[in-house]
Amino acid sequence: MRILIVHNILWAHYKSSVFQALQQLTDHQPDTSLKVLQIARNEKSRAKLEIAPADGHTPSYTYNYELLFDRFVEEVTLPERIRALLGRTQAFQPDVLVLTGYYDLAQVFLLGWAKWKGIRVIMQNESTAADHERGGWKEHIKRWIFRQCDGFFCFGTQSANYLIQLGVSAEKILLRKNAVDNNTLQIAYERALVKRSQEQNRLGLRPNNFVFVGRFIAFKNLPALLSAFSEALTQSSESAKWGLILLGEGPDHDSLNKQINTLHLADQVKLIPSRPWYQVPDVLALSDVLVLPSVSEPWGLVVNEAMACGLPVIVSDRCGCASDLVREGENGFVFDPQNQHQLTALLLRFMNGKVDQTNMQEASKKIIAPYSPQAVASDMLDGIRKIMLT
Repeated sequence: MRILIVHNILWAHYKSSVFQALQQLTDHQPDTSLKVLQIARNEKSRAKLEIAPADGHTPSYTYNYELLFDRFVEEVTLPERIRALLGRTQAFQPDVLVLTGYYDLAQVFLLGWAKWKGIRVIMQNESTAADHERGGWKEHIKRWIFRQCDGFFCFGTQSANYLIQLGVSAEKILLRKNAVDNNTLQIAYERALVKRSQEQNRLGLRPNNFVFVGRFIAFKNLPALLSAFSEALTQSSESAKWGLILLGEGPDHDSLNKQINTLHLADQVKLIPSRPWYQVPDVLALSDVLVLPSVSEPWGLVVNEAMACGLPVIVSDRCGCASDLVREGENGFVFDPQNQHQLTALLLRFMNGKVDQTNMQEASKKIIAPYSPQAVASDMLDGIRKIMLT
């Protein structure tokens, strides 16, 4: 069996870890071969995060891949993508073709060609019904595209439910998970944790911190987080012990800075520039609780990362991962991102010691364990074999 996977960018560590695990599985099965076509090197918005690790602690990925265009994906034209994808697919002659998503017209073209040739097609889907407004002609086009597919790899329960709403049979949904490199993150976190107090003092941080990791853009809902944190500080007797770290960059940076000053939070809110994924545990080690307040988020991989490091999480119900990864009161809480007072109340539960953080830390690590690259790769391979038998 010959498996060909199409992915949009080479720089996507969470996918690379899964592809690496899938390669290791297929290496032990002589009847199976795997190849990954990476369309481009990266997206422009994430260019600075390509920095190569210099510490020797991060993994190198050796799965069988080909980079079609060594430039940003935005710079690769539609005709270029179609010619390259079609040519490489014809040369590889796959039995199963796994596509990144329905949003790339080049891959939709490849889907049509594969169906004409009798090649089984699996579509990956990360969208949910809640992450954008849905309706109109786009939904009809998606229904048609999905009818051409033999199976689907989904980013969790909400992603799967969205496909079912669009008429996909539940039996065709072969995967409902998303993973990051749990092991590498855990090792980096444990290494950084040793220097926690020293680094907190160096950066002028509080002993305890909430943390957000991501881009500073509108749908991340960071003004609401700042307002909720400010409100919580006025209500907690432990306010002097708590701070908020915003790790990232983006177009809202200046407006967030202005809001921080207006709310007189400069001493308790720290903005830290974004960094490559393998350095994110260094900041998580300075923190106690992850907060993801997004009003739109297909999944929210930072929740995986934080839980792999043993952090409790407070997650918006608009995040695709919320229903799969957050167990209310066990490892964190889910809230309505439009309800700022609800978020304030959850922040206060941690600030006032109304939750058992130690138990929550252990629960996070236990819950995230099945969401490993190895588990996801195994489910992918099982799904691929399933559609080959139907």
